[in-house]
Formats: sequence, structure tokens, C-alpha cells
Amino acid sequence: MENPTQVQHFEDEDEHIFRSKYPPVSVPDNLTLPEFVLQDAELYADKVAFVEAVSGKSYTYRDVVRDTTRFAKALRSLGLRKGHVVLVLLPNIAEYGIVALGIMAAGGVFSGANPASHPSEIKKQADAANAKLIVTNGPNYEKVKNLEQPVVVIGEEHIEGATNWDELLEAGDRAGTGTRFTKEEVLQSDLCALPFSSGTTGISKGVMLTHKNLVANLCSSLFSVGSEMIGEVTTLGLIPFFHIYGITGICCATLRNKGKVVVMNRFDLRTFLNSLITQEVTFAPIVPPIILALVKNPIVEEFDLSKLKLRAIMTAAAPLAPEVLASFENKFPGVQVQEAYGLTEHSCITLTHGNPMKGHDTAKKNSVGFILPNLEIKFIDPDTGRSLPKNTPGELCVRSQCVMQGYYKNKEETNRTIDKNGWLHTGDIAYIDDDGDIFIVDRIKELIKYKGFQVAPAELEAILLTHSSVEDAAVVPLPDEEAGEIPAACVVMNPNAKENERDIMEYVASNVAHYKKVRVLQFVDTIPKSPSGKIMRRLLKDKMMENMPKPPSYS
Repeated sequence: MENPTQVQHFEDEDEHIFRSKYPPVSVPDNLTLPEFVLQDAELYADKVAFVEAVSGKSYTYRDVVRDTTRFAKALRSLGLRKGHVVLVLLPNIAEYGIVALGIMAAGGVFSGANPASHPSEIKKQADAANAKLIVTNGPNYEKVKNLEQPVVVIGEEHIEGATNWDELLEAGDRAGTGTRFTKEEVLQSDLCALPFSSGTTGISKGVMLTHKNLVANLCSSLFSVGSEMIGEVTTLGLIPFFHIYGITGICCATLRNKGKVVVMNRFDLRTFLNSLITQEVTFAPIVPPIILALVKNPIVEEFDLSKLKLRAIMTAAAPLAPEVLASFENKFPGVQVQEAYGLTEHSCITLTHGNPMKGHDTAKKNSVGFILPNLEIKFIDPDTGRSLPKNTPGELCVRSQCVMQGYYKNKEETNRTIDKNGWLHTGDIAYIDDDGDIFIVDRIKELIKYKGFQVAPAELEAILLTHSSVEDAAVVPLPDEEAGEIPAACVVMNPNAKENERDIMEYVASNVAHYKKVRVLQFVDTIPKSPSGKIMRRLLKDKMMENMPKPPSYS
């Protein structure tokens, strides 16, 4: 039994530093991420690793190991070298994990992009990452065909000018040991992923993550998984795999524990419930709007919920309203509601539920949980930088082997986010209580969380200002029962403008992914700003809220 000690609180030269109440866990120092997650896969060769919820298409552990190796070989024969970035523009499909792991095994760097993105946004990411190759599927080929890079297309169809996935794997088989390319040794210190995040300031940046970063994070976040759970967990793969939590927290964590990922590429409530029941899903990471649907949508009554094998759901994208949590627990009494806290620049930082069989605790409701092993946390006064004692809200900072290497080709932002002592500044205001549970209070950063997706106000403001009739603009989050938050804009129009609010909203919509659309827009005379020129968002938000209809109360 690893009984928890008190949360460790160190005062070092007037610094209040908090560590996990659980013992440190060891991190292997010689394994790449693909080697780490596929370790012992041969013992589970015939077990299904990935299955698509709708089509039933599946890959066993034998298939995953084989195709990861074949794809890595094929990439090297195409000329991919260590450190080269491969942009992956795919919905959640059974092959996604193989694609990502194959890129990493070849020494390449996996950069997932959102298939809902506008072609201009995909081009921005491909250019910013200096991508050497793109992997996509038929329906998304149109979005990348005009980019400079070669394209690999997954699926049955053969597209002129693109390489077919199956044919590439076969070529990988033929590119055996006697070919002209040499295998470069892949080290733990090498980059393996370059997800794009809005970070703490709002403009999308490439986050440089090494094999070591992600292996270390999996060791910390899976510390509570007992041997009795190996091979026994079936995880729902609905959170997008291009997101760091989708690829590491779902795909890699499940592969490491030799479970099964049930892959879904879009949310439909009936398909979702049917998959939970027929695929016997035991663990479902989902976003708050889905929890809301499970609580309120009458479609749920069509299903026999007693057939569910679901043991836990996890929500991490946005805080869960206490009344929604209570309604969920009432409707699904046997299902644990877990919460976690993390960010692309670090991956998982806290968890709310440990394994009772190991003597691990459960954190309080409405907290984001306890500090994971191997991590150090402190809370600082955002104005003075002074570290603060427990029960005192401050900016949450984290230091560990999981902290990103920095933002790609952006030293200024990196230095603003990671200080000289290695502390990653999250931009979130939080505090730790006497029991070591952490509570998020507010965000310094102004990102809008729409259905779990990050929307940067600065990006939408920049687009609004490109319209010839718009003189000034500000975007703020408004609370929304279904989406969590929605982007709302205040716009100052020039006196001769003919456009109405709808016209301006459509202008933004034509330039961004669907989740970034402005959902509410009001014309105003001026945008309130501070003496230093910063938009006074809180004031704007309050004014807009006054003009919004009151949301219905929960029954």
C-alpha cells in the first residue's frame, strides 16, 4: 500500500513549493514514446487495440506494432529525417495512433491539426511548423492539396498527386535492411510532438515536446493504475486525437496499459450511448457539454442504462457546473466523475481520483485534484512574483520533467512562459488547500473555451479588424449552458457602414473553423480600454451579459 503522506510543503529561501503526497515514480531514461507505450505488446498480440465505433474497423496489438514499424520505415525511405515535422490532418480514425507513433519511431515530429480548420489556418500551421509531409484522408485532401508538401492519403481511394497509405506501407516492407537510407538513433531528448496551442497569450504557437516529456507525464499520470487493470480498460476515443490529451491521455495511456480504444470521430448522442453499451466502454473522457446532454436529453431514456459497463468519466476541458455534476451522479449512480487539470505545455498536472486498492485518495468535489508524483507546484502573486502559502490564490506554476522545451522558433514567448528556474507559468489562478487539493479560481489568460476547444480572442479581433467597415473590435467569452463559453464580439463600425450584425458574423465565419465563429455580436460606440491600451474585457463582458436573456435554471 502506498499510503499518502501529507502534501509536501517546502519553504526554500522564502519559496513555498508543494509536491505530491504520493512517492515519486521512476521514469525510464532509455525508451522513446513508441517503445514505452508498446512495451510487452507481444503478450497481447491478438487483443484489439483500436476499434472504430461506427464501422467496426479494428487493429490488434500485433497490427499496431507491425504498421507502426512499417510506416516508420516507409517515412525514412521517403527521406524523412530526425526532427522533420509531419502534419497530420485526420479525424479520429483507427489508424491515427499508428500514424503518430510511426512518425515518432522514425525520428519525426508529429503535429496534429484540427480537420475542422479553415484551409488558411492549416497552411499557417504547416508553414509555422516547417512541415515536410502531410498525412490526411480523402475528405480532407482538398484542404491541403495546394500546399507545397507531399501528401499521404489514408483510405481506399487513390488520389492523383498523393501517395496512398496502403501502398506506402507495402513500400516500407520492401525498404528492408539493404536500402540506401540509414536509421538515425532516436533519443529520449529528441522532439516527438509539436502540437499547436494558444498558450497564455492567444496566438497559436508550436509546443515542443520530447519523448522524455511525454514518457515522464505518462509515468506520473498513470501512477495509480494497478496491475489488475492492465488489459482490462476500454477507453472512449472521442476527444480529438490532434489534441495533446487525445494522443497521450487516450491513445498512448491506453496502449501503455494494453486496453482498447473505441474510436469515435464525431459526437452523436445515440451513437455515443450505443457505443458505450455495445463496446463495453469502462472509461470515457468527455467534455462538459456531453455530460449536460446525458443529464438533460430525452434520447437517453431510449437506452437501458443498466447495460452500461462504464466505471468512470473524466472531464478536463472546462470546469463542470456543480448542479450538472449532481444531476449526472443522480442519473448514473455507479459512475465516478473524475476531473483533471493540464495544458499542452505540460500535459496532465493534477487528478481527482487515485486507486483505492493502492490506498490512494479521492479529491474534493469541485477541485481539479491532487498533485501528481514527480511534480513541483507553486502559486505566485502575479504582480510581485512572490510565492504564496496554501489557501492563498495565485498563478499556478509547475516544474517537472514534463515541461515543454519551449515554443517553436519563439524565444520571446518561451521566456515569458518558462522562467530561468524552469517554472512553467500556466496563466491560471488557483490555490491549494490543507489536504493538498487544488482549486482553479480564474484564468489570467483570456482564452475562450467553446465546447472544450480553445478560441483566442486576439485571433478573432484581428479578423474583425480586416473588414473595411470595422473600426475597432473586442471579443469576450459569454457563459453558455451547452457550450460552456461562446465567443461574443463588440464592434465599432465606421459611420458610413451599411452592414448589419449578421453580415459581420458571417464575415468572421467564412475565415475560421466552425468552433471559432462569433456567436453573439453587438455594435457599440467605443471599446473601453485601460490607460495602457488593454481592452477592459471584464467591463465589456458585464455589459453584454446585461443585454442577454437569462438562462433557464436547472430542474
